Amino acid sequence: MGNDMMSTLKGKTALVTGSSRGIGRAAALKLAELGAKVIFHGARDSEKLRSAAAESGKNAEYLTADFGNMDEVKKLADTLIKQEMVPDILVLNASVQSYTGLATFDSAEFLRMFRTNVESSCLLLNMLLPEMRKKNSGRVIFVGSINGIQPASRLAIYGAGKAALMNIAKTAALENAPYGITVNTILPGVIETDRNAAALSDKTFADSLKAQIPMHRFGTSEECGELIAFLASDAASYITGAEIPIAGGWQL
Repeated sequence: MGNDMMSTLKGKTALVTGSSRGIGRAAALKLAELGAKVIFHGARDSEKLRSAAAESGKNAEYLTADFGNMDEVKKLADTLIKQEMVPDILVLNASVQSYTGLATFDSAEFLRMFRTNVESSCLLLNMLLPEMRKKNSGRVIFVGSINGIQPASRLAIYGAGKAALMNIAKTAALENAPYGITVNTILPGVIETDRNAAALSDKTFADSLKAQIPMHRFGTSEECGELIAFLASDAASYITGAEIPIAGGWQL
């Protein structure tokens, strides 16, 4: 990413949800590197969250909110508005995942995933988009999943939630385009994150997955961070309502 793009993020404020680890952390660090003031977020205060914010430099903060608790989500949005920290760039990455299929789910787990992965994002959009509209510019980037378009039996409920977010993102893109706000979704495939570490430590399973991916490798959080940074930049100002796989061709 060139210096011309770097200059476009100077003076911008970015909120990256779920940025203590994985894709969120990589995206937040990249946005900070490109000049944005980044607000890191975690479900709770932790060493990982504090170290991620510290690594990005002095121009960073971190906030906590459990995205399974809508009162905490509202409080987070209220804090941003009252402290005049409404983001120019909103990266909706926070999620929970469990191997829950149609034959195995229970209502409590279903609701936990949909509240955390879907309702929290809707609530943040509901509260922050009106404030973003006042600036007549903005970027919203959803971190979806290839499972939103390519079902996997053991991730049936998780995938359904990601598919729901894709529909919500399109609605937000349509409603906010006149205000210069773009809304796009990236669809990561198998990414080497700590969330996936246990599953991918099984070499037989990992090799079988790689065999299904045309590029025969897994992606990295940093590659996802680069794509998010591009979509956050002025270079992507005419891209909205897009769903971009970053999956090594696994969607084909």
